Amino acid sequence: MSHASNRTCFITSDQKNSYFNPSASCPCPPPSINKPTLDYTVSVPINLAKSLEGKYFVGYADNLTFGEGTSAWARLYNPSNSRVNLHVAVWTVSDVSTSPFRAQIWFNTIPPGTPQNSTLVTPANLALCPLPRPSVKLQYAVNVTGDPKGGIKAFVRRGQPETTLVDDEQGKFIFPPGGSFLIFLSNPETPSVNAAGRVAFGWWEEPICS
Repeated sequence: MSHASNRTCFITSDQKNSYFNPSASCPCPPPSINKPTLDYTVSVPINLAKSLEGKYFVGYADNLTFGEGTSAWARLYNPSNSRVNLHVAVWTVSDVSTSPFRAQIWFNTIPPGTPQNSTLVTPANLALCPLPRPSVKLQYAVNVTGDPKGGIKAFVRRGQPETTLVDDEQGKFIFPPGGSFLIFLSNPETPSVNAAGRVAFGWWEEPICS
């Protein structure tokens, strides 16, 4: 039998406001949960568990244009004041239809270009009210020149046109406040061809314990 840790997880008022939107309207009451007539034991997948807790989010950056000597990137960025750890669950690169491409995965790097925040983000559990809001930012940049600086180039994947790259990381890539998980797209095999793609992420956020 496992014993409870003596560490205490805390959520400050600022952090609570970042997780939950107090201005959101809730036209429907919370869903009721009926007690089952049978007692049973189940193993809950970690992604489902984090979604039930209101900590799991999904989102994507679309129309990431690159080619003719330029690159594009998308990342999950954990702000320095977030008070959460970022757990990367899954990522995909898709809809690149005109050119073979390379996807470099970088940890905690400084990418070229000016980051833009994607609005295409949602909590996975839409039964909660008000809906959770992520502290982590999904950011991207297109048609950038130069390479990422600093950090760690963790691994590289290559894909052919009209193929999808996908990896289920199951939360094993963990980034504290100030960290980031970045996918850097380019087409060095056909550098004169214009290309565009989409990068999607699934992740959860764990409040930092003291």
